[in-house]
Amino acid sequence: MELVRLASEVIHLERLQALRKKIHMNPELKYEEVNTASLIVEHLDTLNIPYEDKIGETGIVATIHGFGRDRANPGRTIGLRADMDALPMQEHNRFEHASKVADKMHACGHDGHVCMLLGAAELLASHNDFDGTVHLIFQPAEEGGAGAKAMMEDGLFEKYPCDAIFALHNWPDLPHGQMAVRPGPIMGASVRFEIIICGKGGHGALPHEAIDPIPIACAIVGQLQTLISRSKDPQDAAVLTLGKIESGIMENIIPDQAKIFGTCRTLTAKTQAVLVEGLHRVSTGIALAHAANAEVKIKYGYPATNNDQVEAKFMFEAMKDVVGPQAAHFELPAALTAEDFAYMLESVPGAYGWIGNHIPGQQKSALHSPTYDFCDKNLLLGAAFWGHLVRKRFGS
Repeated sequence: MELVRLASEVIHLERLQALRKKIHMNPELKYEEVNTASLIVEHLDTLNIPYEDKIGETGIVATIHGFGRDRANPGRTIGLRADMDALPMQEHNRFEHASKVADKMHACGHDGHVCMLLGAAELLASHNDFDGTVHLIFQPAEEGGAGAKAMMEDGLFEKYPCDAIFALHNWPDLPHGQMAVRPGPIMGASVRFEIIICGKGGHGALPHEAIDPIPIACAIVGQLQTLISRSKDPQDAAVLTLGKIESGIMENIIPDQAKIFGTCRTLTAKTQAVLVEGLHRVSTGIALAHAANAEVKIKYGYPATNNDQVEAKFMFEAMKDVVGPQAAHFELPAALTAEDFAYMLESVPGAYGWIGNHIPGQQKSALHSPTYDFCDKNLLLGAAFWGHLVRKRFGS
């Protein structure tokens, strides 16, 4: 942890902690991050770091040139990304910096991601003894808004070319002080779906005169689970969850329709195609067997987050330097949560890693939980890691 100690001599940690708590208290949803962006640019101004804002609506890119480099002669380039939006949910925490905005909360730690990157900005701006250029990317709308894609469509990589790009996410399944990355897919691709079963309504006492969509829906729910257990390669992780069923208005009325809503998450395009085809086949087939009809609507979400093999290894070596070889992990199992950094990795080689957020001995909350909070001990660790990753890349 010597690199962390050295970073502590440069970074104003108390100021970062106060900023993180201020952002947490005032959460903003996707593409609404106006005040959050203002706080970021105010901090960049104090560091005399140039930036461009309103990229992808509310995104920001700040640029730090190494010694002897400038806009006309940037040398090698690297991008570091932090997402900054909150979630539409009510916070249950009762600490002083809990959300002051009803039904909005930083339940995924993006407030901490922002401040880790601002800490890195302070570190790199004060010691720019590296041969290259760093672009700090503060991205909006990761939570369902595809803010990464919006920034790219707004010319992100044309205006700010990156030879490689990296991101960190706080991770409650890892203890604080540990870090992890893996080559290939680290986060899943997401698909949402709706299955509409159309039967024939009638009186509950005369079921033979109707086509009841509710038992048909129940049969579909049961059989869809075989897509995971019997249709895909068991070594290729995937999940299919049915999270909502709608049907009926009264206990003695057979409805016309039933609706099933769900999601599937996969690590490969092949398995995603298997599940999507199976959703159609199983749903329509079971409905037809009961003289009903079923329609399946598919909504594709983010693609899988695929780390470049070389860049994942490079990120891992930097992690080992910062937290030590025993606390750095390579090739941990992937998660089936989704992440729009995937779009950036489709255009630029890079890697996405995890920084442990759980304090041993304390109760653990899951990401997107109403009791979640970012671990402030990661502000210094994350900033030190980013600073070291840059210097390891460019030399100092």
